[in-house]
Amino acid sequence: MQVSGVAPEVVELVKKDWRAGRPQIQPEIMTERGAEIFRLRVAYKKDDRLAFLGHLELIGTIERCIRRAQLPFRVGNGFAKRMGVQFSQALPVGASSEAEYFDLKLTEYVDPDEALERLLSATPPALAPFAASYVDRSLPALEAWLNAAHWRCDILGDGLKSDVLRWGFEDLLAKKELIYMRGDKQKVVNLETTFAGYNISKSSSDSCISFELDTLQDPRAALRPAVLIYETQRIAAEAGLDGLRDIDSLKVCRVSQAHVSDDGLLVKPL
Repeated sequence: MQVSGVAPEVVELVKKDWRAGRPQIQPEIMTERGAEIFRLRVAYKKDDRLAFLGHLELIGTIERCIRRAQLPFRVGNGFAKRMGVQFSQALPVGASSEAEYFDLKLTEYVDPDEALERLLSATPPALAPFAASYVDRSLPALEAWLNAAHWRCDILGDGLKSDVLRWGFEDLLAKKELIYMRGDKQKVVNLETTFAGYNISKSSSDSCISFELDTLQDPRAALRPAVLIYETQRIAAEAGLDGLRDIDSLKVCRVSQAHVSDDGLLVKPL
């Protein structure tokens, strides 16, 4: 079969699309076309000023910054012609971060320091990138590969008691799961697979309880720090404990992310 406009080396991979009545190139040929693609991983922050910026708005903002930086990003071959960029798992709305990541596919090699400088000059300070490095193209998507997170949380209010928070955490861990409603859907979080550890600061007071939390990713349901805190508040109230009754607000920050391998090794993103 002779197909005009198609390179000779891919003619044998051309098939006829009988529904459209015309030849169609196989998706794997459309994807790369034999071109070398470079996968640049960028670390950036999301500070308190943008804590309530949703994930879709965040993606749109980062993509505009990449365009302003004039990096040679790859464009997909789908109908929408999307930029070749992947993001780490979405932050809960209301949370800030000291270590977010995105992988950008480039069609040309750009020195990582130069790429970082371009991105830094094109990005608002509240989303400032601070590191960039090339990674293996064969790695899984960031959202799935980064399966561990470390959080810093502050509970602000009156009459707070860290002992009650500790009691609530231990009570939930003994139950092995956390059940809550998200909209009109019930969510069940397996605490045996998602709750990796916590540490309540000794400097906590009756107006602010500070603690650190380690979580692991579970594809069925994620453990969100704010959900954990409010569920602890609920069960404490049911038990007649008032150390978490008057919570005014929360401050949640994702401090770091990593990959935990099958043999238990902690692998840093960069």
